[in-house]
Amino acid sequence: MDRPLARFTPSRTYVSLTLFAVCGAIFSAWVALRWTPSWIAAALFGVSAFILAAVTIRPVIEIYEAHLAIGRKKIPWWDVRRIDQTGWLTPLAVRLTLRDRQTILLLYPGDLDSSNSLLRHLRRFSREALLDGVPYREYWGELSTAEPASESPAVKDGEVPAPARYPMLRTEDEEEVERLFQRLKSVGHLESKSSDEK
Repeated sequence: MDRPLARFTPSRTYVSLTLFAVCGAIFSAWVALRWTPSWIAAALFGVSAFILAAVTIRPVIEIYEAHLAIGRKKIPWWDVRRIDQTGWLTPLAVRLTLRDRQTILLLYPGDLDSSNSLLRHLRRFSREALLDGVPYREYWGELSTAEPASESPAVKDGEVPAPARYPMLRTEDEEEVERLFQRLKSVGHLESKSSDEK
């Protein structure tokens, strides 16, 4: 059996928060036996404990070369058609849309670094997916391998094709560089000489 490339388990912080909320609910209920308004605090702690427990007991997420494993559920990477990030980073909440239009809300209760790492893995391996509405190649800055025949020059056998050129400057910057180059060419320098230099 192949080993996972990465494994993401819930953060211990969420376990600690869950235990704190449970203890707060028990203590508030005990105080409420003598002072009735404390039932409000007990209810709030109880609801918090329930929500935190639901988030904390999420299954382990594992990244494999061929698939994503959420607990016992395995999702092949080619089956993922869309990854949409919600506003949540800790806990991380990501919406996965599969090939059969099924939507899965992936919830990961981890720290910020682990959440960012998981999100990066999801985006890297989902080569068939739209990443937040952007195609995979465009999102990662890759060019399409199939260039139009009119734009790519004919390459003879044994020749190495010339590397593609990418724009490094904006049009305004290119104009400024051209202007400075013309000045350098005509005057011989860019700085103006001071009056005491000879």
